[in-house]
Amino acid sequence: MFDFSIITNWIHGLLTSFLPLGLATFVECVVIGGCLLLLYTIIAIVMIFMERKVCAAFQCRLGPVRVGPWGTLQVFGDVFKMLTKEIITIRHADKFLYNLAPYIVILASLLAFACLPFNRGMEVLDFNVGVFFMMAASSIGVVGILLAGWSSNNKYSLIGAMRSGAQMISYELSIGLSILTIVVLTDTMQFSEIVERQADGWFIFKGHLPALIAFVIYLIAGNAEVNRGPFDLPEAESELTAGYHTEYSGMHFGLFYVAEFVNLFIISGVAATIFLGGWMPLHIPGWEGFNTVMDYIPGFVWFFGKAFFVVLLLMWIKWTFPRLRIDQILTLEWKYLVPIGLVNLLLMVIVVVFNLHF
Repeated sequence: MFDFSIITNWIHGLLTSFLPLGLATFVECVVIGGCLLLLYTIIAIVMIFMERKVCAAFQCRLGPVRVGPWGTLQVFGDVFKMLTKEIITIRHADKFLYNLAPYIVILASLLAFACLPFNRGMEVLDFNVGVFFMMAASSIGVVGILLAGWSSNNKYSLIGAMRSGAQMISYELSIGLSILTIVVLTDTMQFSEIVERQADGWFIFKGHLPALIAFVIYLIAGNAEVNRGPFDLPEAESELTAGYHTEYSGMHFGLFYVAEFVNLFIISGVAATIFLGGWMPLHIPGWEGFNTVMDYIPGFVWFFGKAFFVVLLLMWIKWTFPRLRIDQILTLEWKYLVPIGLVNLLLMVIVVVFNLHF
């Protein structure tokens, strides 16, 4: 398995050979930030195209086919359209908060995105409380959504924002319990360490029943966290027009739109990292020849393959089940997922204390 830290250390050594340490670090931060923004944009484009094709497949349609080969340029056309549309400011809106809200959502999404370990040595934000930081950073997004609904001076937007706030804050608890279950198993909150502990088998297989239950709870709660169907009550078109971003136009709306899709990838990437081994290849103890062949596949291929597999699962859920009512959404969380998650966490503690895991 190739370690990208060899390349990054070489680049750091090259820069510090002719630049002061502080300036070299600043240049590195700028370059890494630019690469993150570029990758963020590419993933958003891929996710939008994938959503259209998956949605079409479930509805027995073709999806985009006319603009470019297999419709691949349709998304780029939509991006240029969004960039050229006028940004309308509402007359009685709180202009400062109204304009600030989309950027808070994007900032929270970017911070969480930077925590994903794409390959060994390709961890941008990797430290001993990485899981805690990722959850804290992603939680900032709900502030942007609440500000968007409140500052728009629109009752539909406000109702959508309040629904979203209640839903996201509630389901963050189940996400935290699911992740904490694996933290108990690994005894670390560092993403790279969690991946390294899965060298002899992914936690979905070797974590026994508690890991499997945590994975299912995480998928349900993650879907609700990013306001995806059947948990998309904050954007219930039949009731609230478009929910919290009803009054947004142009690229301000585009920022909400992009953040929603990349947040779906972040949820899937964290699931792939914690439960499915991240960039770690599939290793089966005793099958040395098989393991050697798996090691030839680059780590980032494993990571993105697993992440998009989880994305496909969540899109499958969205286009299969009907939309829930807000009371059903909150009942599912507080009456079922939270108690099951707490019991499952206790079960994992018992598994670890008595050394019952593989």
